[in-house]
Amino acid sequence: MKTFPRKWRGFTLSALAASLLSALPAWAVEPFTVRDIRVEGLQRVEPGTVFASLPFRIGDEYSDDKGAAAIRSLFGLGLFADVRLQVQNDVLVVIVQERPTVSGVSFTGLREFDTEVMVRVLRDIGLADGRPFDRALADRAEQELKRQYINRSMYAAEITTTVTPTERNQVSLNFSVVEGGVAKIRDIRIVGNQAFPESTLRGLFDLDTGGWLSWYTKSDRYSRAKLNADLETLRSYYLARGYLEFNIDSTQVALSPDKSEMSITINITEGQRYVVSSVRLEGQFLGRDEEFSSLVTVRAGEAYNAESVSDTVRAFTDYFGAFGYAFAQVEAVPEIDRENSRVAFVIRAQPQRRVYVRRINVEGNNRTRDEVIRREFRQFEAAWYDSDRIRLSRDRVDRLGFFTEVGIETQAVPGTQDQVDLTVSVVERPTGNLSIGAGFSQAEKLSFIASIQQENFFGSGNYLGLDLNTSKFNRNFVLRTTDPYFTSDGVSRTYDLYYKTTKPLTEQGGDYRLVTKGAGIRFGVPFTERDTVFFGAGAERIRVDEGNQLPVAYRGQGGTYLPATIGWTRDDRDSALVPNQGTLQKFNAEFGLGRDKRYAKLSYQHQKYLPLTKQYTLAFNAELGLGKGLGNDFPVLKNFFGGGLGSVRGFDQGTLGPLSDVVGSTTGERVNIGGARSVVLNAEFIAPFPGAGNDRTLRVFGFVDVGNVYGEKQKIALDELRASVGVGLSWLSPIGPLRFAWANPVRKFDGDKIQRFQFQIGTSF
Repeated sequence: MKTFPRKWRGFTLSALAASLLSALPAWAVEPFTVRDIRVEGLQRVEPGTVFASLPFRIGDEYSDDKGAAAIRSLFGLGLFADVRLQVQNDVLVVIVQERPTVSGVSFTGLREFDTEVMVRVLRDIGLADGRPFDRALADRAEQELKRQYINRSMYAAEITTTVTPTERNQVSLNFSVVEGGVAKIRDIRIVGNQAFPESTLRGLFDLDTGGWLSWYTKSDRYSRAKLNADLETLRSYYLARGYLEFNIDSTQVALSPDKSEMSITINITEGQRYVVSSVRLEGQFLGRDEEFSSLVTVRAGEAYNAESVSDTVRAFTDYFGAFGYAFAQVEAVPEIDRENSRVAFVIRAQPQRRVYVRRINVEGNNRTRDEVIRREFRQFEAAWYDSDRIRLSRDRVDRLGFFTEVGIETQAVPGTQDQVDLTVSVVERPTGNLSIGAGFSQAEKLSFIASIQQENFFGSGNYLGLDLNTSKFNRNFVLRTTDPYFTSDGVSRTYDLYYKTTKPLTEQGGDYRLVTKGAGIRFGVPFTERDTVFFGAGAERIRVDEGNQLPVAYRGQGGTYLPATIGWTRDDRDSALVPNQGTLQKFNAEFGLGRDKRYAKLSYQHQKYLPLTKQYTLAFNAELGLGKGLGNDFPVLKNFFGGGLGSVRGFDQGTLGPLSDVVGSTTGERVNIGGARSVVLNAEFIAPFPGAGNDRTLRVFGFVDVGNVYGEKQKIALDELRASVGVGLSWLSPIGPLRFAWANPVRKFDGDKIQRFQFQIGTSF
């Protein structure tokens, strides 16, 4: 609904009349030679703009056709509401009425959106301060504003536009908004299903009818994009289970009369379930028929699976590319036997021509040096095209972390049949980071964190970082710099300089502390694309400042340590924050080389994530630690600790393992000091939080923990392992990651310190 002041209502009619006059010879003049041209009615538009749009000049012959063309041209500028031509003694007078310009845009009743957001939306369609205005633009603005509300399921939103004339042929616009409520999904119906229950199919959808957490997930708000994604998920579900001819016949979205609820009805035809009868190859396979056959994942006797078919086609295309055939054509043609519900597949391939890469171009790197990108490439110029190497090169560039987007395009070289150029397009992101943060954990209480990091120092790809941490138990100052290509073979070099003060987690009211000063150097050698071996050496000085509650075992442990380390890591998880599948492995060995501080400390971690469904994950974690003194006892200050989050939940943080007497204690008090041997086993069943749909940022988990810490001379006795079971919640909240756990120790011993509820909150802001 719109209201326009009377003064402006004639704009469109005048323009229409002028258009009709330009199209019809309502008045006709004999052609004449133009002696002069005058323009009347201009206020802001420059006269030169009008003269430049006329199809004639002074001295040219004027005709009705040229007059009509002039009017059309002037209206095409979009600056005038009315245009007329008059002839006076061979003088052509152009009379114009300028369209008003927008002097300001305001909103009333806006709550769902920020005003700046809506102003930006209107600017994108051409409505902004200083721009020409007409009623058609106001209509378009209303529709665009309504579309913004529809995108948020607010179908009842009403918008009224008020146009107010101001001085100097300007108008101000006010959009009065009555937002109404959010239209919630009342029900989702799937019609035509026979093979699978409707509840199972609805469980595949991200859209649902809501729950008590819908305020957070917004899964009960209709979105066409989300519905399309859910329909593709439904289609994939059937196609992966043999239903080759599955079809979604129609999708109906019905809005209630009060626009507060909506119903979604999906009509499907399942068709028959087909079993693969045979698979055969046709075409040219480079004399490697057996190798290509081994890539076929479609199996005779199994139900048709669209994913297996597409995986096979992709594998064939990639394998052709590995031999330089960049434009190989591969297709899987089904031969359907409906009477017997069987389908045979013919995989036809034509490798086309073999090509090599002439040139690799890099675009978009305004700051990062070319060599930083090129040294990650495994495909070289003047070498045969290799799709495996190109894909690996793209992944390596992406893993640098310097770019938000990385793409590679292949272009045929004009005039040749066997050459292509590769263009690497990157979009750089800011790699400098200045952060100030705070964290809170049940063990360490409130802590302050600050860091300055530059991951791509001066575009060289080098890392420079300064970290500061001030918590109750750990106060750290760390300076680190890394050159990822210290050698041309990709060997990295890292320098560390640090100053740390530590109060062990077993400290209970004591004021003693451990002060560590040190420096180190570490190298990383990539043995494969996923495996990296690290080795390094350092020197550190540890001082024990005695105070209350000092364990007897800490006396005499200060001094100079010369640790040398070697480690290995492999990580193929699909996500570091919320993994659903993949494996993480870490091994680290530290050797003390000091004269009276000789020791070996080994640790190994293995994590495995198994996706049960799209929503549910089974996760396993195993950590083993072993320390041994070489000629002397293992240094107590290098001990492992167990208990609490990250170990065996349900037991107080760092309280598992051997105890030590307290200096000066007359009551026989003993405190935890960790141990030289550690065993931790964890198993978790991870699921979406009830009511959160498929949201992976908010999840619940049930867990079983087993583990303990042992002294150097103790045997790892299974009958001394502690165990607990419990439930937990993990949430990647807007303020940072949160993790809560409630555990019940099911295997404990006298003297164990129990802490059933544990949590940790950490964030940067």
